[in-house]
Amino acid sequence: MNQTIKLMSTFLVFSCVLVNALLAQSDGQVSKKLQQYVPVELTADLSKLSAKQREMLPLLVRAAEIMEACFWYEAYGKPKPFLDQITNTDTRRFAQINYGPWDRLDGNRPFMSGVGEKPLGANFYPADMSREEFEAASLTGKADLYTFLRRDKQGDLEVLPYRVVFKSEMEEASKLLSQAALLAEDVGLKRYLNLRADSLLTDDYQPSDFAWLDMKNNLIDVVIGPIETYEDKLFGYKAAHTCYILIKDKAWSDRLARYSQFLPTLQASLPVPEKYRSEKPGADTELNAYDVIYYAGDCNSGSKTIAINLPNDEEVQLQKGTRRLQLKNAMKAKFDKILLPIADELIVQDQRKHITFDAFFSNTMFHEVAHGLGIKNTINGRGSVRKALKEHSGAIEEGKADILGLFMIQQLHERGEIAAPLEDFYVTFMAGIFRSVRFGASSAHGKANMIRFNFFQQQGAFERQSNGKYRVNIDKFGKAAELLSSRLLKLQGDGDYEGAASLVREKGVIGPQLSRELQLLEKRGIPVDVVFRQGLDVLGVN
Repeated sequence: MNQTIKLMSTFLVFSCVLVNALLAQSDGQVSKKLQQYVPVELTADLSKLSAKQREMLPLLVRAAEIMEACFWYEAYGKPKPFLDQITNTDTRRFAQINYGPWDRLDGNRPFMSGVGEKPLGANFYPADMSREEFEAASLTGKADLYTFLRRDKQGDLEVLPYRVVFKSEMEEASKLLSQAALLAEDVGLKRYLNLRADSLLTDDYQPSDFAWLDMKNNLIDVVIGPIETYEDKLFGYKAAHTCYILIKDKAWSDRLARYSQFLPTLQASLPVPEKYRSEKPGADTELNAYDVIYYAGDCNSGSKTIAINLPNDEEVQLQKGTRRLQLKNAMKAKFDKILLPIADELIVQDQRKHITFDAFFSNTMFHEVAHGLGIKNTINGRGSVRKALKEHSGAIEEGKADILGLFMIQQLHERGEIAAPLEDFYVTFMAGIFRSVRFGASSAHGKANMIRFNFFQQQGAFERQSNGKYRVNIDKFGKAAELLSSRLLKLQGDGDYEGAASLVREKGVIGPQLSRELQLLEKRGIPVDVVFRQGLDVLGVN
């Protein structure tokens, strides 16, 4: 890492003080926690790749490994001193999955003795910095996506861009992307890789975001750089480094392509007054299916992402649209190994026939589509929704996408564009709630899951039977989706920070009954999520 960060990260000092105390907790307890994850080999059919495309893969994997190192620093600090002192194999592996000593599936509680709470701002800010100090500081770029806050020699806050802190790392990653671009046979991919290589050096990602959306025929894709802001739970301002390496499934992508044409109509039909849906979704939005062959950094931490909606840049979304990437092989692994066993335990027998992979895939896909709908900028001059709702923006946005995705399925079903019965989507959605709430209520996705569960329960969208199984009330389910969609869209449009905070506080929690259901799933040995065996050896690439 750049020498600057050695002098200015209070958080790293905090980590070093604790490191000798980290080994006191029972390794047996951690071994049990490790069983929450079921190993899945991350492979794909590479037979359609050309020789040059196969030659690209090692370069992209090496670039991904750099994103991995950057995310470790953002989430915790330098990993080597921490990991080197863990002698138990299971404990070390669990720490690697969590990128530190905090269990991401258990509300970021420490799983090692002597460790305090994880700082809400992770390592993006000094651990001793208060919200008030940040708000009072007159510093250009303090709320930018691609900056750290650090203390100078006088102890005052200062802003350090990613391109400075990660100078050597970004230079190496940029070089690797440029080398991959030389091998790219698709013109669009070549242009994107070259522009992304530049972005890593400048922290200006907008040109490469536009180029990424312009790609149409590439078989290989790579999502790389600082992207999502979920790791920053203090303000939700800072983007964390990540990387996905993907192979497009053209057959499945062709099945999805036709849905993009309905986005303007779906935006117009949102269940809110016109001022909350006045923005127009980009006309160039794409839906595609992929097999993912490598995860690194943010996307590989804790629960694994199975669908992506990018770019996040509001200007790019409004001008150009987004691309929704459905990670089909990862999705299928979670459906087979987790969702179906959960349904056998918690869904009434006569409704289990409605749980299908196609419905699971569609619910996940339309969640990503729904990110592009609604509103990105408040209607009352409070700026972007992300900045107005601060640390709650992620939970409200994920909740909106969950519910609007279901609302969109209802609308398309009424138009005859979706043939499967609504029961398939509703019951699969319900089973999916039980799958998702097991990620805990600490993350943006976790809070969104709990808001959805508690709101739907209050509306009578489902009910628990005397035998402990849950039944979906089909008629009330659709109405609950419409009501929650309206509430979340208004919170965003109004930039209502207090309203968002109140909703998260009241409904973003796991209640006693649900907690007992989750304990039952744990007793049955049903995993919470997947962990990947991945890399060039797994793929059979030299």
